[in-house]
Amino acid sequence: QVQLVESGGGLVQAGGSLRLSCAASGRFFSWYTMGWFRQAPGKEREFVARISWSGGNTYYADSVEGRFTISRDHAKNTVNLQMNSLKSEDTAVYLCAVDKEAYGSTSAGSYDYWGQGTQVTVSS
Repeated sequence: QVQLVESGGGLVQAGGSLRLSCAASGRFFSWYTMGWFRQAPGKEREFVARISWSGGNTYYADSVEGRFTISRDHAKNTVNLQMNSLKSEDTAVYLCAVDKEAYGSTSAGSYDYWGQGTQVTVSS
């Protein structure tokens, strides 16, 4: 079992920055993939970014490429999402997730463990 707790959400003006963190605990393996997703009211859960726990390989959705950076800290067992140049369309609940497979999926259905989420609101 893996437990995930997100933090760092809040209200920010358009063009501003936020840094989200996901604290992971439980049984972890090096081949796991960590992902960030987001879900806005009335919309489906959307892939944002992912990173391999071991090698740090990253992949981003086109909508956030160049603005968001995902990273992991082995010492603290955290995965972070640095969000810059935020836009109103980035407003959503952001969720951290773990995929036990090594394929690095962008599909929410492939992820096995989820946090509760943290709200990010960008005002225009």
